[in-house]
Amino acid sequence: MIDSFPFFFTGILFGLVAGISPGPLLALVIAETLMHSRKAGFLVALAPLVTDLPIVLVSVFLLAKFSHSHFILGGISILGALFIGYLAYESISVKTSGLNLQKVEPHSLRKGVTANFLSPHPYLFWIAVGAPTALKAYKVNLLSAFLFILGFYLFLVGSKIFVAFVIDKSRDFLKSRVYVYTIRLLGVVLLIFAVLFLKDGFTLLGLI
Repeated sequence: MIDSFPFFFTGILFGLVAGISPGPLLALVIAETLMHSRKAGFLVALAPLVTDLPIVLVSVFLLAKFSHSHFILGGISILGALFIGYLAYESISVKTSGLNLQKVEPHSLRKGVTANFLSPHPYLFWIAVGAPTALKAYKVNLLSAFLFILGFYLFLVGSKIFVAFVIDKSRDFLKSRVYVYTIRLLGVVLLIFAVLFLKDGFTLLGLI
């Protein structure tokens, strides 16, 4: 049980970063909240629960097929390090919300689902980061893999719901120092994960 908690906290971190960082889905959550209601924002926040299942299953299946190839796994780990490093850079350099809500038209849950399904981020995350971490957790035990996925989606969806709730109460939240500093702090933590993924990649490739 104790061995499973690090994977749970890893899922929480990635979910929180994906949940509150500026992006198309967060823009839709905020737009729906401002233009319609808090409930509408909540519904859009649930989009990943609808779209991500096939992405997760395909990513894990493909990675499992290559689980004995250190060369492929090493390459994926390095790709994951680069992707996490990119997310870290975006988080650390953020100054404001980066969301132009004036250009966002009203969207329904269906359009929120479509936007998330067509976004490259879920695919990149699960192929390069999520699936390798889930398989690593599974090698510890099934509970570890379950807790990683649970922590990720609990905070991915939960943080967007929280943003919709706060936006409904205070329209200036996205411009606040608390929001910006939280994203920057998470960016620093992401850098640590990027280094760990890079180390795993080099080890699998026999470079260190």
